[in-house]
Amino acid sequence: MSPITFLILVAGLVLLVIGAEFLVKGSSRLAAMLRIPPLIIGLTVVAYGTSAPEMSVSVMSALSAQGADIAIGNVVGSNICNVLLILGLSALIAPLAVTKQMIRSDVPIMIGVSFLLLMFSLDGQLSKVDSIILFIGVLTYTLSLIYQSSKQSVEQDEFTEEYSLSEPITPIAWVKNTAYIIGGLILLVLGSRWLVASAITIAEYFQVSKLIVGLTIVAVGTSLPELFTSVIASFRGETDIAVGNVLGSNIFNILAVLGVSGIVAPNGINVSPSVISFDLPVMIAVAFSCLPIFYSGKRIERWEGVLFIFYYVAYTAYLILNSTNPPHPILPVYVKIMMLGVIPVTIIAIITIAIMEKRAKNKNHV
Repeated sequence: MSPITFLILVAGLVLLVIGAEFLVKGSSRLAAMLRIPPLIIGLTVVAYGTSAPEMSVSVMSALSAQGADIAIGNVVGSNICNVLLILGLSALIAPLAVTKQMIRSDVPIMIGVSFLLLMFSLDGQLSKVDSIILFIGVLTYTLSLIYQSSKQSVEQDEFTEEYSLSEPITPIAWVKNTAYIIGGLILLVLGSRWLVASAITIAEYFQVSKLIVGLTIVAVGTSLPELFTSVIASFRGETDIAVGNVLGSNIFNILAVLGVSGIVAPNGINVSPSVISFDLPVMIAVAFSCLPIFYSGKRIERWEGVLFIFYYVAYTAYLILNSTNPPHPILPVYVKIMMLGVIPVTIIAIITIAIMEKRAKNKNHV
């Protein structure tokens, strides 16, 4: 294996950092100039833009019969990574504020489309009809966000105070911020391609299966734009963009990325039994976990970020232990510990905290 492979991997990471900074800077300023809530920008422009690597990788994989596992594994793995790793790291930097819209609308939609993908996959294939339905879903979702944005009137004084611009609104400012967004997206796509290509080469050198590559290396690689974008948005205090980016990306990945991939695939996308029995349920469980965590305190605290990261490490450890042939001897013990101990305790703790928050809120209203 050539040393150039590692140089390309590092170069890809550098482009991702620069691209994420450009995208967040341009989109947040454009939101202020247009008086559009940053959450809407995060759910659309930033989320769809940072999902461009998933789209390109999954479509190319779907066109190749041998890459079908990478196509589905890329989306499922990316969605798990987006919530557990990206939101976890972003919350570690600064607690992330959660809006009522996220709890009432965006998280339920993410859960709903995750269930829909599982239902479509139960027969072992994502057919062209299934894919067309998914794609119609992303069109409907996007139009609803645009309509919702037009209905949200924001007072100029309030908006200027919260999202003040350091430059006057001029034609040059429009061009410059639009160039930031376009340039950022180009760098993100190019950087992710370099990183994914080099990562796949390294993985194949060590003879790792394509499904595991899709669920881990490719999923993390194509999620790096979301990672860097949300982390940098968190550093800049744009928490609406940080959280909206993740929720919007997850919805877009299922509806648009798999929708388009299934449409262009010659015979649809085959879904392996292991994805149906394990990875898709994990993705749904992760989506469900957002409800109580988002609801408790209306923000994601640092300790909850640590919890997210812990579960991502646990999920990745399971994939590694299960990737050997035969599976690692410690795997059954590991699964029992997680299923009978760690996971139930976590669920009880999260639900208890949510109930306590609700009671405290009710007392304050009395």
